[in-house]
Amino acid sequence: MHEVKDSKQATVRIGYDGKVHKTFRGPLARRRFENEVQVLRYLEKQNCPFVPRVLSTDPENLSMVTTNCGTIVDKIGQDKLDHLFRELEQYGVRHSDPYTRNVTYNADLGRFCLIDFEFACILESGEGFSLEELEEMNKADKNVKALRELEAIERENRDETKGEP
Repeated sequence: MHEVKDSKQATVRIGYDGKVHKTFRGPLARRRFENEVQVLRYLEKQNCPFVPRVLSTDPENLSMVTTNCGTIVDKIGQDKLDHLFRELEQYGVRHSDPYTRNVTYNADLGRFCLIDFEFACILESGEGFSLEELEEMNKADKNVKALRELEAIERENRDETKGEP
């Protein structure tokens, strides 16, 4: 297998058969995995031709195998990029991560395609997981950690003042 991506969030490899093997890890891995599978299956039902098809999933290991949508593009004009993500919305999905890193070019189809749907949203039902939601969760996490640190400092101060005559 050829490794394409190895980050804190996921490992992506392309098998010798051309299939894409993605394993989720890191923060909220299960939620991101479930969301990507759900959104890709929804898009398949909508007959969206420019996204990967889910071939198999392994929920226990948070991994999935999909069809290959071509090679990652280095550059794409902003107008073309905007058009591509608007086109996706015609199939009922908002990507929520509309950047070049999520665009491939499929020579067999002769067109640009989209990948990486872990932060996408199904418009009709509102189901999904957005980057904004992740950021809010991270802020809440940081607030809880800060509050715990303050409580620990207050306990230390109380303990120190108890020991004074």
